[in-house]
Amino acid sequence: MPDARALVRPVLPLGIATFTAVVAGALLTTAFPALSWWPMVFVAVPLTLLTLIGRRAWAAFLVGFAFGIAFFLINVSFTGRYLGPVPWVALSVLEALLTAAGAVPIAWAYRWMPRLLPARWARVTLLPALVAGLWTMRELLLGSFPYGGFPWGRIGITQVNGPLAQAASWVGVNGLTFLAVFVCAAVIEYARVRRPRDLRLLIAPVLVAVVTVAVPQFPTTAAGTLRVGAVQGNGPTGYFDRRGPNDVLQAQLDATAPLLGKHLDVLLWPEGSMDTDPTQDSATAAVLDGLSRELDAPLIVAAVTQRGDAYFNSSLLWKAGAQNPVQTYDKRHPVPFGEYVPDRWLYRLFAPDLIDLIQREYTPGTSTPVFDLGDVRVGLAICFDVIYDDVIIDGANGGAEVFMFQTNNADFRGTDENLQQLAFARMRAIETGRAVVNISTVGTSQMIAPDGSEIAGLTKDKAGSLLEDVPLRTGLTSAVVIGPALSVVLGWGSLLALVMCGVLARLRRPKTTDAGPDGTGIREKE
Repeated sequence: MPDARALVRPVLPLGIATFTAVVAGALLTTAFPALSWWPMVFVAVPLTLLTLIGRRAWAAFLVGFAFGIAFFLINVSFTGRYLGPVPWVALSVLEALLTAAGAVPIAWAYRWMPRLLPARWARVTLLPALVAGLWTMRELLLGSFPYGGFPWGRIGITQVNGPLAQAASWVGVNGLTFLAVFVCAAVIEYARVRRPRDLRLLIAPVLVAVVTVAVPQFPTTAAGTLRVGAVQGNGPTGYFDRRGPNDVLQAQLDATAPLLGKHLDVLLWPEGSMDTDPTQDSATAAVLDGLSRELDAPLIVAAVTQRGDAYFNSSLLWKAGAQNPVQTYDKRHPVPFGEYVPDRWLYRLFAPDLIDLIQREYTPGTSTPVFDLGDVRVGLAICFDVIYDDVIIDGANGGAEVFMFQTNNADFRGTDENLQQLAFARMRAIETGRAVVNISTVGTSQMIAPDGSEIAGLTKDKAGSLLEDVPLRTGLTSAVVIGPALSVVLGWGSLLALVMCGVLARLRRPKTTDAGPDGTGIREKE
């Protein structure tokens, strides 16, 4: 007879569970840069799951919020660097509320599936798979809602420095989240099975763990190299930086000077690398023409551009003697409350001074994030574009042989935001099997090999340039080909599976539920 017919008793009293959730949320932040203690995921996630076992909806929401608020108040504290506590607290509370809402289905899984499938093998395999899928679904929710979402703080990203990172090239970042949470949930369920423990129950979770660690990176094909110059100007590019006319452009030119007279195939400048729109300002355009001519190479630069009444955060391919810009990519995911204000009339009622700081409304781009340099195609992302899977997948499917990410971290000086974003860039290299050049206005900047290792780099708050032969790759990884569909199946498919479990468990539930032979069940009245 199975261990228990209905495992619905909470493991922890509500008060202790709430405190534990706060601790787990704080511990999880240590898995992210700057500390990057990736093993802490395998402490924080189990603690979080223990707080949800046996919880009803309202209690699950409470402990989920406690976990979320502790995690996000620390993890996104960089948002309060210059603008004070209002945006920081507002973002943290919103993300914590969504996290709390996503905790309720996980708690339901712990209540419903054991009723439907109480066998021990199901508790150590199917239940952890459902829990991991629902955790993945919660990350998908946070990454898509509201206003396009904020897919920051994902479990998969924490593993960029750990032995699981290569698995991202097979299943993507969302799949890596699923695998990590599955192992954590399976260990918990095995520990809850009363002695004598059957080691056969560990076959599935151990196999998943071993395969995830042992699998090599999905292979891509070498296609030569590209000699890339990249410049970190360290100019006054923040909202509140004091600057005169063309100070930003001049900082980039000064940092580019050491590259003059050297051979390179392309020069990359970061986001926010110019004070004016070169498509409208002839003087700036002439400077870019002259620089491209002197280097005898095309430029990939960035500027705020205007077309009609619309403003765009744009990456521009610029080449002397051509009809410039040769190509344009507009940032696909402008940052809500950073680059535009959704429902401005509403939020202005609460914080008019902060809302009025954002006077331009950037329009989302729609073009494919790829530039064609002739013999080489370059995938693109501008700043927080890098955290959105669709931009990276579209770039790889568009034929990118290398990725170049342009970012401006000046508004987050003194925080670890730049390192968290850099972790995304490194994971994108592994996920796509492509080298990445991640260049920032103020750092940290790196050229990253296809395996996620550093080729060369510049520390933060320092002007400088990089010049290296960057490897090119062709061929699509499994993560690029099946990753989007796998995310839907693991995430939203798990929600459908939960609904089915709930309906079937309800239909099969007797009038009373006696304690199981291991003593972990409780009696429930209809």
